[in-house]
Amino acid sequence: MDLSTATWTDVRDLETTLAVVPVGSTEQHGPHAPLGTDVLTAEAVADAGLERVDREVVRAPAIPVGIAEEHRQFPGTMWVSEDTFRDYVGEAVASLAHHGFDRVVIVNGHGGNVDALREVGGRLTRDGDAYVVPFTWFEGVGEHTADMGHGGPLETGLLRHLEPELIHEDRIDEAQAGAADGWGDWMSYVNLAYDAAEFTENGVVGDPADGDARRGEELLELAADGLARLLEAVAERDVSRPEQR
Repeated sequence: MDLSTATWTDVRDLETTLAVVPVGSTEQHGPHAPLGTDVLTAEAVADAGLERVDREVVRAPAIPVGIAEEHRQFPGTMWVSEDTFRDYVGEAVASLAHHGFDRVVIVNGHGGNVDALREVGGRLTRDGDAYVVPFTWFEGVGEHTADMGHGGPLETGLLRHLEPELIHEDRIDEAQAGAADGWGDWMSYVNLAYDAAEFTENGVVGDPADGDARRGEELLELAADGLARLLEAVAERDVSRPEQR
């Protein structure tokens, strides 16, 4: 059930305790892909995963702004601090738990959110508010994960499959020309760069030309299948906390 289109009485009559919360970011994805890429992909994976489970699940509205200050030099990028993000996501999930949805999977589309979401999940779970697990879709696509960049083959391919009209195909050459091969500027296993503009001219990491619609379709299948398995595991898991050792 989508909370955005449900009534409160619809929600009252549900028997499920399981919810999904898509989380993304509004940030640059090069000259060819939209600022909302991370939200669009998180929502698409969440919806595709829900179609694969034979149980009722509440689908919350997406959280569209995340931890993205590393893209601040590129116009249109929005961000909040890590503390604000953790508090906002945590309180949003806690409000679901208040209504009985105390098993929650956060479907994430932005790499900058990963660490904070794990912390949020751990805090809510340990405090007993809800059992919360984050799922980052591009970490669940098998061998494709190694090609994850930024506005690169995975995100471009997935959008070419989902909403091809949002990709500016006439700017792919420009995206390739200003792209970095990898994320960051590394020395002695340390990333010397704090902002993306330090190592990529136009915000792109990886080659978007390597992500066609067929690859995007496969990515969606892999991510949705992984999410469906996770939802079943979360629904069935004994979430009582271990006793003192």
